[in-house]
Amino acid sequence: MASIEYRNNKNGKTYRIRLSEGESSNRSRIGFGKITKRQAETAKINIENLIKAKNTGSEISISVQGWLNGLTDSIRKRLEILGLVEPLKRKTEISLVKWIDTYIENRIDIKPNTKRNMLAARNSLFGFCNMGMSIADFSSYDAEEFRRHLLELGLAENTVRRRCKRVKQFFAAARRKRLIDENPFEGIPTSSLSNTKRQQFISREDIQKVLDACPNIEWRLIFVLARYGGLRIPSELYGLTWDDILWDRKRFIIHSPKTEHIEGKETRICPLFPELEFYLMEAFQQAEAGQKRIINLNLNISSNLRTQAHRIIKRAGLKPWGKTFQNLRSSRETELVEDFPVHVVTEWLGNSPDIARKHYLQTHEGHFQRAVEKRWPDSGTESGLNTAAEPCIDSQEQNKVTDLTPCFATACDNIQEDTNRDDLYLIPPRGVEPLSPG
Repeated sequence: MASIEYRNNKNGKTYRIRLSEGESSNRSRIGFGKITKRQAETAKINIENLIKAKNTGSEISISVQGWLNGLTDSIRKRLEILGLVEPLKRKTEISLVKWIDTYIENRIDIKPNTKRNMLAARNSLFGFCNMGMSIADFSSYDAEEFRRHLLELGLAENTVRRRCKRVKQFFAAARRKRLIDENPFEGIPTSSLSNTKRQQFISREDIQKVLDACPNIEWRLIFVLARYGGLRIPSELYGLTWDDILWDRKRFIIHSPKTEHIEGKETRICPLFPELEFYLMEAFQQAEAGQKRIINLNLNISSNLRTQAHRIIKRAGLKPWGKTFQNLRSSRETELVEDFPVHVVTEWLGNSPDIARKHYLQTHEGHFQRAVEKRWPDSGTESGLNTAAEPCIDSQEQNKVTDLTPCFATACDNIQEDTNRDDLYLIPPRGVEPLSPG
């Protein structure tokens, strides 16, 4: 009969089943790893039943077959090698690199920037693992090790999460294709964290210094559209035309490449804020005849405006801030929600209230200053609070005072105010009921 063996490892107790000489000439072992003693006993009984079925030629019982179906591939293969079960017909193995490259190549619906991000995640993955490994051999433990590998490279937490999210997408597609049974990246954190350390509110005073330092009207518009229009730079910049400015309605249309794949989100309409209208009008007056695009710099989706923007910011006497244009957009959204409901602001700026709260809205110095401003009505004390004890007034006397209705003498030109006259006060007001007869 088979026997149960166990070992005490640093990670806990592991079990394996050792066959007897009558069951296997070399007394083979079948490792089950870290399982409970009861699971090991169940495994021993089922293996003995498999040996009995093999020797007698009888069918495997339903309960033993159900146990087999729950085994991992590695244990199942071990039983196949020992001849205890028939080899399982497995899906054709495909290499990890072949699957990922085919997947990216077939995604003709994605934008160039998205494809670049996918390729970056692909290259990071194959900087960690063997390109020739089967996609089915990549385990959940490998996914954890991949995440640690990226962190050891010094990548920021959000960058690591984005890379893992892309690789998780590759495996999710493979699961839908039924190449694998489970996604090894399930449980690996992939949602972006809010990094408030990189947020900075850009005040109107500072942005005005930057505008004054701009070399031309186009660069002034780039900064103004980010700070006062809340545009995504550069993606929403290069598609803006003069036809999109609805001067008579005080609005303008923004084309959004980021959300154009969502029905109804291809464009949005934003108010033509006064701060924005001034600079747009200036640019319109200087525009050449027939010019359609508002910004005529050589821009595209991958344009990097940060280098020149930092030069201008330094020229303005300021220290360049991180996330140059996103912080301008963030500052505008923070400013607008103080005057308008958040759902209205996010409709104008093209994000959601949840995203706004998580990644855009800031607490800045102005909030602290307004919080400590004097807000109490002046009542003769510096703080606005009258700390002097008020004399106690009898409730009946107080009612007499409050019930006295002043005569509308001031409404009559021929009556002058006389504070010594008692007849300037009427009797206390009565109800609307008619007087009783008699």
